[in-house]
Formats: sequence, structure tokens, C-alpha cells
Amino acid sequence: MTLVRFTGNPFIDRFFDTDLFDWTNKNYSKTNTTLPSVNVRENDNEFGIEVAVPGFDKSDFKIEVHNDVLTISSEKQEKSETKEEKEQYTKREFSYQAFTRSFTLPESADGDKVAATYDKGILTVSIPKREEAKPKAPRMIEIK
Repeated sequence: MTLVRFTGNPFIDRFFDTDLFDWTNKNYSKTNTTLPSVNVRENDNEFGIEVAVPGFDKSDFKIEVHNDVLTISSEKQEKSETKEEKEQYTKREFSYQAFTRSFTLPESADGDKVAATYDKGILTVSIPKREEAKPKAPRMIEIK
């Protein structure tokens, strides 16, 4: 289930109404373009964030953790220029894409062990859980 809430700024979105990830006003696109779609998953061992960003290279991303906030950002600029001397015209086209997505990590996340991969247009960020946050198998207690 996706819950989208607009609070005056269309780039502020919330997918969960819990404190698992706090995405208040830390998400923006500098160029008023669409922010990349994000999937957030959780299992017994880790949290995962998948960002749909086709057409990028690994070097286009900056991922950092600071004060329990994970920030994924990118700035990409492309330029092309065509000059035609006989016709005396110049055509220049450029594009600029930039976005930032920030996620407040839950206390159970181990921000020191965050890892990321980029494959076929999907940036995958893995955030392991702290050992004490992982579910433990039941153990039998001997009655004496």
C-alpha cells in the first residue's frame, strides 16, 4: 500500500505512516523533474532500498550516511553542440538532472555497514540490521 501526502510541496512524499523511514522535507529534485521511484523492503536481516534510475552510471551517484540519515543524490549534465558553417547556425542542447532522496534510518539499522550496487537501471542499497535487532530462534529452558 502506498500513501502519498502532499503538504504544499509536491516533492514531499511519504510511503509509510510509521517511523521506519522518515522522508519529510529531505527529498527534492533541483530541476523540478520527477523523483526516481523507490521501493523499500525489510526482511529479518536487512532493510533494502531500490531506486529506479535508468540511464545513469555508478559514478553519477553519491550515497552517504550522516547522523542516521541515508542520502542518495545524483547530478548529471549532458551537452551537445552542432555547428553548420554553410548554413551559419548553431544548435546547442543540454540537459541537467539532479535529485536527492533522504531516509532516516531506524535504530535497528547498522549505518556503518551500508552497501550499494547498480545494475540494469536499478540502484540497490542494502542496510543490515544490528545483531541485537535480528530475530532470535526460540531456546528451550531446562526446569531444575
